[in-house]
Amino acid sequence: MPSFGFDNTYARELPGFYAAVQPASAPAPRLLFLNEPLALELGLDPAALREADGADLFAGNVLPDDAQPIAQAYAGHQFGGFSPQLGDGRALLLGEVIDRTGQRRDIAFKGSGRTPFSRGGDGKAAIGPMLREVLIGEAMHALGIPTTRALAVAATGDMVYREIPLPGAVLTRVAASHLRVGTFQFFASRGQLDQLRRLADYTIARHDPELAGASQRELGLLRAVARRQASLIAQWMNVGFIHGVMNTDNMALSGETIDYGPCAFMEAYDPGAVFSSIDHGGRYAYANQPLIARWNLARFAETLLPLMAPADDEAAIQQAVGAVMEVIDAFPSMHAVALLRGQRLKLGLFAATPTDDTVDAALAEDWLGLLHAQAIDFTLAWRLLADAAVGDGAKLQALFADTAPLQAWLARWRERCARDEAAGGPRPTERASRMRQASPWIIPRNHRVEEALNAAMHEGDLVPFERLLAAVRRPFDDDPSLAPFAEPAPPEVTAGFRTFCGT
Repeated sequence: MPSFGFDNTYARELPGFYAAVQPASAPAPRLLFLNEPLALELGLDPAALREADGADLFAGNVLPDDAQPIAQAYAGHQFGGFSPQLGDGRALLLGEVIDRTGQRRDIAFKGSGRTPFSRGGDGKAAIGPMLREVLIGEAMHALGIPTTRALAVAATGDMVYREIPLPGAVLTRVAASHLRVGTFQFFASRGQLDQLRRLADYTIARHDPELAGASQRELGLLRAVARRQASLIAQWMNVGFIHGVMNTDNMALSGETIDYGPCAFMEAYDPGAVFSSIDHGGRYAYANQPLIARWNLARFAETLLPLMAPADDEAAIQQAVGAVMEVIDAFPSMHAVALLRGQRLKLGLFAATPTDDTVDAALAEDWLGLLHAQAIDFTLAWRLLADAAVGDGAKLQALFADTAPLQAWLARWRERCARDEAAGGPRPTERASRMRQASPWIIPRNHRVEEALNAAMHEGDLVPFERLLAAVRRPFDDDPSLAPFAEPAPPEVTAGFRTFCGT
């Protein structure tokens, strides 16, 4: 097996932070998916990966010569309860590559068998959840949202046993890193300050090298992670994405979306929307995501405090606490700025001044209130608003049973657009074009995702998956052939829809 050019800095620089593990063997590997554009980004040869031994590679039977598979240790708050040891129970980091742009990226397996962190699980994964990672990750990438991505999925020929036996698969995932809030929690909860300091230095070198050697580098790291999360969650909110399981072990310090388990895109707008079958109390509901991100950041801040002040210096501790609380308390405003930035693009407003912030925020809030009051499809409403920018509001109005509130809002919006145009903003045609680049037509509609996964998992038919994947990779294209993928699910399907974590 040829070299991937792995560097393995995590394994080399952080001994004791992981367990060395070999993937389980697969009896009948078969390549189901290969992300050829991503392979090229990584400097890999897609043609070579598609050869006969590519299935063996991506199922874990053979590894690149320079791979060093390890299961990373981490802890985490799961639905608010702290678990001091989680770790990669069914994942293995193979190594790191430097991509064609000079960025370091992890390549890891998911579903490759038991590790010391499996906690009684089988460490395996089924085809359906692994193909879900492909669909949602590629959709997010096409939407311009930072995300981990799937390089490949290989069927193993094994069955995995959940409620029913399911065909097994291994996902190969690419990430800026797999460093999480939970990685820091693992060592902080054990009082292992030397390891915690080494982890902080490694994280800074990996994601924020400008902080290396700074006198307050841990505080700087917290600020950087907060900025990335504020931007990421705002992007989620502006496309109606619900992660579903925002545990601290699922918050990547890189600012990428990670772990597409019980996730979903909202259809009818509802701030309280929950799709995850395990989120009984709505902790991770759509509208709660900014609040949970702040809560997770507070947990991250707690792990950094021992590095910022000696345990026996009360004054230094209080100063450090005050400094991190400034960051945590500033997060809502950071997120609000990022959210409004995206909403302005979706509203078609481009010449805003600081004095417009209140007006524009109210416009956005009232627009969402209209959608909520009449259970309007979030994605279609935003998309059709672009048509209204050029005077064609018929399709938008058709979404509403009562159009009077919409007409009143549209009058306010058009007045704001006129002021924007007078201040140098684009003319209506260009405004509409720009709005369509901010509001997708195609998202991974939940019923389409389930249709594709069920066909692949239970019938061995990948055609629905491949068609849906092709569609979600073109979220902004006005192509009539994509129209079936833009249609909302029937209300009876949406009302009872639930997602599952796939474990």
